Amino acid sequence: MFNRARAVFSACLCFASLFLAGPLRAESQDTLGPGDSVRVTVFQNPNLTTEARISPRGSIWMPLIGDVDLKGLTQGEAVARIAGKLKDGQFLNDPQVSISVLTVRSPQVSVLGQVQRPGRYPLDDTGNRLTDILAQAGGLAPEGDNLISVISTENGKTTKREIDLTRIYREVDSAANIELKGGDTVVVERSPVFYIYGQVQRAGAYRLAENLSVMQAISLAGGVTPRGTERGIKIHRRGAEGNVQDIASQVSDVVRANDVIYIQESMF
Repeated sequence: MFNRARAVFSACLCFASLFLAGPLRAESQDTLGPGDSVRVTVFQNPNLTTEARISPRGSIWMPLIGDVDLKGLTQGEAVARIAGKLKDGQFLNDPQVSISVLTVRSPQVSVLGQVQRPGRYPLDDTGNRLTDILAQAGGLAPEGDNLISVISTENGKTTKREIDLTRIYREVDSAANIELKGGDTVVVERSPVFYIYGQVQRAGAYRLAENLSVMQAISLAGGVTPRGTERGIKIHRRGAEGNVQDIASQVSDVVRANDVIYIQESMF
């Protein structure tokens, strides 16, 4: 039984290394903001080529279609908006538009890691608080952790601040919803997980909530199967020095990050 459990634990550790060691999302979707200079080109229509600086209101002026609001759009979204205006205005049937950024002058914040749309986002006069920028990035991805880091550099000194989003959302600590400055970086790491195997309905990896008990962990996994028992629960836990411990657990015990909970088969 224990040899089998150790084999399962070894498999879990391999899975954990793949799950946790993956790189931060590499795809970037930088957005445009006031002060940025852009060049817009329309294929086979050189008279529509436009070089302009995005105004404080977030727009540029183009022939035929006038003001186009580009603030907060990615380059791809800006291309779609301009092409749509040319087509909707019946100026071109199938406009082929490209846009390139000549200079970036708008103050921006980088949002990295486990969010829906990682990238750089411009600051403006309407909403520069942490939750505003995260909303622009599409919010946390399903695997994103609520404990995030904000990295700032001022006068050559870099500081890192950890902020618990749940305290902001519960209005326990509204002061933590800080106003970001140009050059700040928001990093959202993967949420810690635990693993549960053996006689449960849905074995696998689960996001670890704060103060999660073994009983709650079993519930997340769909409960114990008819063949399983809540007696003799084992937790395989890696110690600070890297050694693996087999711990006899009660359903009231608190689960830790990377724990592997093993639900045994009933002997009766």
